[in-house]
Amino acid sequence: MAPMKPAPHAAEAGKIRIIGGRWRGTRLSVPASPGLRPSSDRARETLFNWLMPVLPGARVVDAFAGTGALGLEAVSRGAASAVLVERDPALAQALRATVARLSAQASVEVAQSDALAWLARQAPASFDLAFVDPPFGAGLWQATLDVLLPTLAPDAWVYVESPHDQAPALPPQWSLHREGRTREVRFALYRAPGRRGTDTLNGNISVAAPE
Repeated sequence: MAPMKPAPHAAEAGKIRIIGGRWRGTRLSVPASPGLRPSSDRARETLFNWLMPVLPGARVVDAFAGTGALGLEAVSRGAASAVLVERDPALAQALRATVARLSAQASVEVAQSDALAWLARQAPASFDLAFVDPPFGAGLWQATLDVLLPTLAPDAWVYVESPHDQAPALPPQWSLHREGRTREVRFALYRAPGRRGTDTLNGNISVAAPE
């Protein structure tokens, strides 16, 4: 009988990585927390390829930060700043530790708060890019979008993850610019109405990103 393969090393379990930019290869812990479902490496790589033209100088909010992978990846690739909003105290503390480890306090803020309550307090036109990836079981997409959209600048971008067979409804003046699906997740990038200069992302594509 062939010898059994050793189990993965415990230190490698529950880890994801920043894929590109100045913090490329940095590993982020994925704590065991109900509803925490980090975006896959493949989905994030696809997303940030889409966003490459609009990241430099962007003001970012990661509304359900979890591991912080989306907001940190954005700053790693050139965004000016990111706010990582996370309600869970343990996850928020882990985010602060990661920000300190990266010496990123000047560009990354951790806000321990309910995302809807925090967004409702923000000024208009505060952000150029928002990530909306709430726990799927909570059904928070519409409520989040309702309080998020007024905080966005003209021509802002919103990334939304949802179950593969659900597409949250944005106002009709918003444009879908990219979408993709895995077996479990639909991920989509939308553009706000606004000045509408040159469309740097150039139209709609559907990308399959298997797990």
